[in-house]
Amino acid sequence: MPSTLEKTVAIVTGASSGIGKATAKELAALGATVVVVARRADRLDTLVATIEAAGGTAIAVAADIGDRTQAEAVVRTVLDRFGRLDVLVNNAGLMLLGTVLDQDVEEWERMISVNQKGLLYLTKAALPHLLAAAEDDLRGVADIVNVSSIAGREAYPQFGVYSMTKFGVQGFTSALRQEVTQKHVRVGVLEPGAVATELVSRNNQAVQDQLAASDAENIPERLQPEDIAESIAYMVTRPRRSSIAELWAMPTSQA
Repeated sequence: MPSTLEKTVAIVTGASSGIGKATAKELAALGATVVVVARRADRLDTLVATIEAAGGTAIAVAADIGDRTQAEAVVRTVLDRFGRLDVLVNNAGLMLLGTVLDQDVEEWERMISVNQKGLLYLTKAALPHLLAAAEDDLRGVADIVNVSSIAGREAYPQFGVYSMTKFGVQGFTSALRQEVTQKHVRVGVLEPGAVATELVSRNNQAVQDQLAASDAENIPERLQPEDIAESIAYMVTRPRRSSIAELWAMPTSQA
């Protein structure tokens, strides 16, 4: 089986910055046609131009994946344009912090919408086509990668609802893996710690000031988006295992 992604099609959500942007570039460099998804259309257009200038292939689909209709339309666009789907990277996410007592409930709803509902809607719409790709002769396997967080394993003050969304991603990933592994759709999850992205900057200034004064921000060296992108590329370029026993022995997460 090839270690590249030639002739495959991949969706990457949250691609307007950070991990999603780096992952789109990485998968395109490996030969995939990458469909980059986010709400900020101007940034997606710039990313597509960058990928094409480097010799890759990409298209931009601006969408709010927390809206089921828009999420489903992303997958329809991919199938109408390319006729197949091989890789889904559910990366889009919000990290809005605050205490349970003081945080605005609207921020909770925004996180649940993107971090959980968006992931569910995209996965549900994409899964039949990933199963079909896993059955053909191109690679004999398809991939779903869910980007979670260390906060999906351990809870911290002010991370309550964010952690809830990420603990949920872990549970969903584990259950889905058991449903589709024997059909050669691999389902992985990454749970990185601190990564140099825009996540913290989406918080209000009071939360940012609190973080800046706490140990949470005093990290000597953060992961870079490219580190996570390389891990995702590793996951989706593994050859199909020769037996079901080997598939079940694969690691369930990678930080």
